[in-house]
Amino acid sequence: MNDQQLFELMESKLYAAVISDTLDELGHRNQVMRENINPIVKDWVVAGRAKTILSVDVHYVPEDPYAKEIEAVDSVKPNEVVIGCTNESKQNGLWGELLSTASKMRGARGAIVDGLIRDTQKIEELGFPVFATGTKPVDSQGRGLVIDYDIPVLCGGVMVHPGDVIFGDRDGIVVIPQALVDEVFQRAMDKVTRENHTRDELLQGRTLREVYDKYGVL
Repeated sequence: MNDQQLFELMESKLYAAVISDTLDELGHRNQVMRENINPIVKDWVVAGRAKTILSVDVHYVPEDPYAKEIEAVDSVKPNEVVIGCTNESKQNGLWGELLSTASKMRGARGAIVDGLIRDTQKIEELGFPVFATGTKPVDSQGRGLVIDYDIPVLCGGVMVHPGDVIFGDRDGIVVIPQALVDEVFQRAMDKVTRENHTRDELLQGRTLREVYDKYGVL
């Protein structure tokens, strides 16, 4: 199974909670980003490889304020999810319509920003899943500066390495370490099957204890 097939299957069959539960079972209990990073369209779901970008607050206009930002976005590869780390900036509107458009055309599956974004109506019309802490209609110029990319970043309280797999939906964003992707996927798919059987039998009137003892999920 290639990455595109994997991520399409994850987006259609899995959800953040079951992936988080699976990582818990494997002893990785700090893989969910902070609860204030949400999709701008509630039903958006995204899965892909982490493409990390690091931005810092500044209080001056550099000579070439967008140089590293443009370089980073132009290096996006198919099936990546951009991870825009702003250190939870409240002044920097890192992400907007044009970066979303450029990333989508490079094959990205979405973007996660631990800060503020703008142009949300245009992004919604584009159909490019973006998650953020909120909105602010300011440009990044003179407020934030991309200083590096394809490096480990702390985003939403979780350390994200390039190539980790990101999954986000309305419940939150989970980071799957690259070395665990295959195992997490298989275990999560199995757990979804057991949860579906549990739900069906609960709807048939069986008790929670009966179905828990049978399937072991809650």
